[in-house]
Amino acid sequence: MSTEPRLAEVAEPEPAQQAAPGTDQAVKETLEDYTLRFAPRSYRRWTPMVVATTALGGIAYMADFSIGAGIGLAHGTGNALLAIAVAAVVIFVTGFPLAYYGARYNIDLDLITRGSGFGYFGSVLTSVIFASFTFIFFALEGSIMAQGLKLGLGLPLWLGYLVSTLMVIPLVIYGMTALSKLQVWTTPIWLLLMVGPLVYLVATDPGTVDRFLAYAGTDGDGGINTASVLLGAGVCLSLIAQIGEQIDYLRFMPPKTEENKRIWWTAVVMAGPGWVVLGALKQAIGVFLAVYIIAEVGASAAPEPIQQFKGAFDAMMPSWLVVPLAVVLVVISQIKINVTNAYSGSLAWTNSFTRVTRRYPGRMVFVLVNLGFALALMEADMFSFLNGILGFYSNCAIAWVVTVATDIGINKYLLKLSPHAPEFRRGMLYAVNPVGVVAFVAASGLSIALYFHALGDTLQPYSPVAAAVIAFVLTPLMAVVTKGRYYLRRTDDGIAEPLLDEDGNPSAVTYECHVCRQQFERPDVAACRTHDAVVCSLCLSTDKVGDHVLPAAV
Repeated sequence: MSTEPRLAEVAEPEPAQQAAPGTDQAVKETLEDYTLRFAPRSYRRWTPMVVATTALGGIAYMADFSIGAGIGLAHGTGNALLAIAVAAVVIFVTGFPLAYYGARYNIDLDLITRGSGFGYFGSVLTSVIFASFTFIFFALEGSIMAQGLKLGLGLPLWLGYLVSTLMVIPLVIYGMTALSKLQVWTTPIWLLLMVGPLVYLVATDPGTVDRFLAYAGTDGDGGINTASVLLGAGVCLSLIAQIGEQIDYLRFMPPKTEENKRIWWTAVVMAGPGWVVLGALKQAIGVFLAVYIIAEVGASAAPEPIQQFKGAFDAMMPSWLVVPLAVVLVVISQIKINVTNAYSGSLAWTNSFTRVTRRYPGRMVFVLVNLGFALALMEADMFSFLNGILGFYSNCAIAWVVTVATDIGINKYLLKLSPHAPEFRRGMLYAVNPVGVVAFVAASGLSIALYFHALGDTLQPYSPVAAAVIAFVLTPLMAVVTKGRYYLRRTDDGIAEPLLDEDGNPSAVTYECHVCRQQFERPDVAACRTHDAVVCSLCLSTDKVGDHVLPAAV
C-alpha cells in the first residue's frame, strides 16, 4: 500500500508556514487572467464563439501584408502563393493538436510544453523563444503604425515608434476581460476597411488580377522554383509560433460537453489552427497590393502596408479621405495585435523568471521589458531587414512547435509513452526531459546552420524543412529510447479526487491553498509535502526551499 500523502477531501490545514516573498502580490495579480496557471471553470464564463472572436482579433496584424509583399517582390507571384500555401498547411497541421490541448485542458502553450517532452525547467528554452516572437512582431507592427503616423500626422518615425509602444500599456494591464471587449468591438471595422479596397479594385479593374498573376519578381523569371518556394515558406513559417497567442485565449474555452461539442470544435478549429487561413489570405493580398502599387507608384513603397492601402483607397474614394482611412486601418490593426503581443510576451517572460528564480516580480514588469526590447528593434529599423530576421527566427519556432505537436499527436496518442493527462506542476515533472529538449536543440541547431550556409548554398533554402523533419523524427525516437521515463517525476499528486470529470474536462472541485489561502480548482493544486493540506501551482513555483514540493516517487 502506498505511503504517499493523499487527501480524500479538503483537509483542515495546519497553520501555514511563512509564504514566499511576493506570494500575496502574485496571487492577487494572477487571478485576473490566471497568469502562469490553469484557467479554472469558475472564471471561464465566455461562450465558445466569444473566445474564438477574441482570439481571432489578434490576427488583425498588418505584418502579413509586408511578408507577402516581400516574398512576392523577390520571387514572383507563383512562387509566393505556393510558399504561402506550403507554410499554411504546416502551420495548420502542427497547430491543431496544440489548440485542442490548450482548449480542452485550459492551459497555455508553456504549460503544455512542460508536460509534452520538455520538463519543468526545460520549457524555459521555449518560453524565451515565444517571448522573442512577441517582441519581434510587436516591433514589426509598431514600425508599420509609425509609418502610418508619419504619413497621416507627419510624426517622425522615432516618435511614432514611441507612441505605438506606449499606447498599448493601459490596454494590456487588465488581461482577458478588457482584451475580449476590445477585440470583439473593433473586428467588424477592421474587416470592412481591409476587404473593401480589394473587392473594389478587382471589380472595377480586372486587369489588376492579370498583372498580379503574371508578376515575375526581381529574383526570378516567372517560373516555379523549389528554392524560391522554400525560402518564401521559411519566412511565412516564422508565424508558426502565433499558435501560442491563440492558445492564450483558447485556454478560456468552456468545458466541452455533448450539448456544446459542435460549436466548441468549430470555435477551437477556427481560432486555433484556423487563424492561418486568414493569415495566408492576407499574405496573398499583400502580394496583390504590392504588384498594384508597383504599377501605380513604384517598387520602393510596395512592401509598406500604409502605402498599399493608401494606393487602394486612392482608387475608390475622394483624396481628402484616403490618408485618414489608411491611418485608421493601420492604427486599429496595430492596437488589436500589439495588445496581444504585449500580453502574451509578459506571460512568457514571467513564467520563465518565476520558475528560474522562484520569485514572482509582477506581470507588468515584463510588459515593460517586452516593450523595451520591441522599441529597441524599431529604433534599429528592423523593418528594412524584415525577411532576414523572420527567416532566421522561423527555424527555432518550427523546431519547438513541431516537437510539442509531435509529442501530443504521436507520443501521447499513438505510442502512449507520454502521459495523456496534462501535467505542469512543480514536483510532478522532471526538471528536464531529454525527449523534447534533445529534439528541439538538434532541430533548431542544424536548421540554423543550414540557414547560414554552413552546409553549402544549395541546402540553405531547406533549413525550415530540416527543422520540421528533424523535430518530427527525433521526438518519438527519443521517447522510445528513454521509454518515456523522464516525463513524470511521480504519478500521484496526493489527492484522491480525479483530475478529470466524467466528460474528460478538468475537475471543478475546489481546494484551499495552504500557503496563500485562496481557492483553486483540482488541476491547479497538489498535496503538500510537510502538511496534510494542498498547495497551488504558483505557490509551489515560488517555494524557495522546497518545503511544499512532493518528493520523487520511488
